[in-house]
Amino acid sequence: MTSRTISCKKEHHEVDGISRQLYVHRKGATRALGPGHPSIPERYRAVGQPVIIGGSMGTGSYILAGNAGNPAFASASHGAGRAMSRRQALKQWDGRALIHDLEHQGILIRTRSLRGVAEEAPAAYKNVDLVAEATEQAGLARRVAFLRPKVCIKG
Repeated sequence: MTSRTISCKKEHHEVDGISRQLYVHRKGATRALGPGHPSIPERYRAVGQPVIIGGSMGTGSYILAGNAGNPAFASASHGAGRAMSRRQALKQWDGRALIHDLEHQGILIRTRSLRGVAEEAPAAYKNVDLVAEATEQAGLARRVAFLRPKVCIKG
């Protein structure tokens, strides 16, 4: 028998104006508690929980901070998400060509699998800028920093 870790946390949230204890399971999302929340480590408590919205190996990622009053049970996306399946990406891109293209953009790729590079083609993912903007506009978290990729190591 194997053991599985289930990501479900007991949290207090307001529902219909009443504070309730809920079990929150986040799939495709991460916790984004707002400033002052006691569950946030002291060093981040004044600004809100750090949230990372990862992009792709060619587009970069965002660091955000959770907002008070987050309407989604203090949740936010944890990545740009795929725009197409791995199989579709393999049909559309060549790993060697992608490595070459990314190198011309100043991004070094180190991998043992050209197939893996093709599966992870930057264009196979949703636009991380739009995902971060939508997260901010929805009141879930606010953008703090943008991280540009320089080196990507694919295992």
